[in-house]
Amino acid sequence: MFLHYGSRGLDRHFIHPDSHLSSDHTPLSINIPIDEEIICTSKLSIPQKSEQETTFVEEVILNFKNLNMSNIADTEKLEHIVNQLEVIIDQAWTKNAKKLRISKHSKQWWTEECSCSLNNYRTSRSLDNWKKFKKVVKNTKRSFFDVKIQEVANKSCGPWELMNWINRCKLPAIEAIKYDSYSCLSPDSLWKALHDSFNTALNHQVDTNILSKIEHKATFF
Repeated sequence: MFLHYGSRGLDRHFIHPDSHLSSDHTPLSINIPIDEEIICTSKLSIPQKSEQETTFVEEVILNFKNLNMSNIADTEKLEHIVNQLEVIIDQAWTKNAKKLRISKHSKQWWTEECSCSLNNYRTSRSLDNWKKFKKVVKNTKRSFFDVKIQEVANKSCGPWELMNWINRCKLPAIEAIKYDSYSCLSPDSLWKALHDSFNTALNHQVDTNILSKIEHKATFF
């Protein structure tokens, strides 16, 4: 193991001279500390085409209009205006954003309408509400993926990206190899066809007179 000079790991190594057994090398063990990493499992988000998104945009636009930008004479005043814009956006975002928990079950197409429909079913446990919930999910997924398809088709200009590559691909239609008017449907029949095809000239007399017809060219050394 190679460590950078001055690494803290160099101060936590141990040599074990009694454990080399028949080897001429002495085992060396090093304890390397690993810093604790905090993985964030939640985030603030505003659903697309929701009331929160509309309110967020309206608040940002209104506060932008109220800013006094008539006296931007130097760099300091410009930086002050830019900082005010940042504060306006941050406050509007914090006010309208919703805290979401990230998990393996998170779905991009899920909307507030899906949540309301699911809560109605959980409250009533009726078959009608279950059917309504399934219908809402179906329509929501269709709308979401229709938009995604349009984005791929119109923006990236890569229609092959619309293909579903994760499923098993269907094999193309093929025709079985035929030899002596019979289809080769087993490894033995395929091998026989291959062997016979490449050995058709075996034990046949070769006419070497054809070589005499080849014109001889002068060779320079």
